[in-house]
Amino acid sequence: MKKKIFFIVALGLLNATIFFAQEPAEQRTINISVSNHVYNMNPFTASYTSEAQLFTGLYEGLFSYEPVTLAPLPALCKSYKISRDKKRWTLTLRNGAKFSNGKEIKAQDVRNSFIRLLGTKGAPFASLIDNISGAQEFRLGKGKAEDVRIDVRDDYTLVIRLKEPMSHLAKILCHHSFSIVPEEKNVYSGPFFLENQSPSEIELKKNTEYWDAQNVKIPGIKFLIGDDYQENSFKYNNGELDWICGNADFSKIINKANLQMNAEFGTVYMFFKMQNEVWKKSEFRNALLEAIPYDELRKKFSIQAETLVNPLPGYPKVTGLADWDNLDAVEMMKDARKKYGIKEDEKLKIVFAVISGDQYLKEWTDILSKAWEPLGVELTTESTTAELYNTSIPEWNADLFYYSWIGDFADPLAFLELFRGGSSLNNSLWKNEKYDQLLLDALRQDTIEEQYKLMAQAEQILLDDAMVIPVSHPVCAHIIDLSVIGGWKGNALDIHPLKYLYLQEAPVKRIPNLVKLN
Repeated sequence: MKKKIFFIVALGLLNATIFFAQEPAEQRTINISVSNHVYNMNPFTASYTSEAQLFTGLYEGLFSYEPVTLAPLPALCKSYKISRDKKRWTLTLRNGAKFSNGKEIKAQDVRNSFIRLLGTKGAPFASLIDNISGAQEFRLGKGKAEDVRIDVRDDYTLVIRLKEPMSHLAKILCHHSFSIVPEEKNVYSGPFFLENQSPSEIELKKNTEYWDAQNVKIPGIKFLIGDDYQENSFKYNNGELDWICGNADFSKIINKANLQMNAEFGTVYMFFKMQNEVWKKSEFRNALLEAIPYDELRKKFSIQAETLVNPLPGYPKVTGLADWDNLDAVEMMKDARKKYGIKEDEKLKIVFAVISGDQYLKEWTDILSKAWEPLGVELTTESTTAELYNTSIPEWNADLFYYSWIGDFADPLAFLELFRGGSSLNNSLWKNEKYDQLLLDALRQDTIEEQYKLMAQAEQILLDDAMVIPVSHPVCAHIIDLSVIGGWKGNALDIHPLKYLYLQEAPVKRIPNLVKLN
C-alpha cells in the first residue's frame, strides 16, 4: 500500500506535519462475537433474533429490509403491482438471479419454497401468510398444495391472490421465514454461503453468484460463539473482534463511544395459557392482575411497558396495566369464586414456567407469589434451560409463561398475531371472535389510521381479558466502531443486514512538528 507524504513550509521555518493518507481500506473478513446459542439453521423453523441476523447473510426473499427504516426493499423481486381490489399482487423476479450453486432462481422455486414453509410442522411464522388464498387450509392439513394461490405465470412472474387486502404483505415477506430456500442442501439465495460451522464458530463466505454481488464488499464473516465477557472485551480492544452483539463487559471496553444502544420494537411480558380450567376464566385472571404491584415488578427496567404493542407513531392510546389495588383484588377473587362455585378457603394453584437460574424470573416469582397469596392462590414454578424454553411452551402444562418478543416487521400486527385464533404463533390457546374480527377488518381498511384504530381496539380486548402482563420494552446493546465498520445502522428490530457491511477507509494519521529548520 503506497503512502504519500506532504510538507507544509512557512518562510524560514519548516514546521512540518506528515500525513499518512491511505487508499481505501482493504476489505477482509469481519469478526462478530455472538452469545452462546445452538443455531437453528432452518429459516422455516428458526425464531431467535440471533438466527434472523445470520439469515440476512445466507438467504434472501422477494423483499429485504432497508437497514435504517426497515421498509421493504425489492430483493429477488425487482418490481410488483397491486390490483385495484388490492387482492392480487403480481411480482416480477430479477432475470439472472441465482442460488449459490449457480442455478437460476425462477418463479417455481419461489412457489416451492413457500409451499414447503406452509407444510413444515412447527414453522412459527407460517400463519403470517394465512391471508393468501388456500394457505391456511393447506397449513392446517385441510387443503391441497395446488390450491394455494401463489401462481406461476412464467419463469419470472408470480401472482399472489389474497382473501383480503394486505397492505403490509411486503413487510412480512422481508422476514427470514419467507426467504427463498432451495430443496438442495447447502445452497443459498443470499449474499453469503455457509463455509464452516462448529459449536464455537460459523463462517460465511461471499456468494459470487448473488445477484447484487458487486455491492457486497467484504469477502466473508465469522460469527464467534461464546459468553466469556472478559475474553470478548479483550479481543475487541486488541482488534480481534469487529462487532460484539452484547456479550461483553462494557466496563472493560477502552473506547466507550463504541457502545451502540437502541430501543427495540419489542416487549417483555408474561402470558396465560388456556389449558387449566380456573385460569381459563377472565374473572380469575383479572383478580390476579389487579393485585400485582406493577411499580415493583418493572422497577429495574429503563423502558417500562403497560401494553403489549410497543406503540408506533399514529397508533391510538390503549389503556394499559399500571394501577393496582390489593383490596379490590381480594373482592374480585371472592366474586369469581362465588360465580363459579369455588369455596373461599380453597387453595388455587398456578404454575409459572421459568428459565433455570434466571434472576429476573426469580424476582418476579417472589413478587407475584406475595401479591397473590392473599387471594388464596399458591404460585409454584417449573423450569427448563433457556435453550429449551420457547420450544417447550406448546407442550408445557403450566399456566403462566414468560416471553421476550421482538416484532418481525414494523406493524402492530407483529404483536397482535401472537393471540389471533389459529395463528401458528399463538401459544396461549386463547381465542376471541371479536378480537379476530377486528384484525380481519383492519386488513380491509384503506388507510394506516383506520387500520391502527381497529388494531388498538383489538389490543384493548386482549388487555381487558387479562391475558398478558407487560413488563418492559427491551433495549439492545452492541459494541462496534462505526468509524471502522461501515454499513451498520441501528434500528428498532435490531436486524443489521450483513450485505451492507464493509471496512471504511482508515482515518488519516497526523504526526505534527517532526522537522524544524533554524
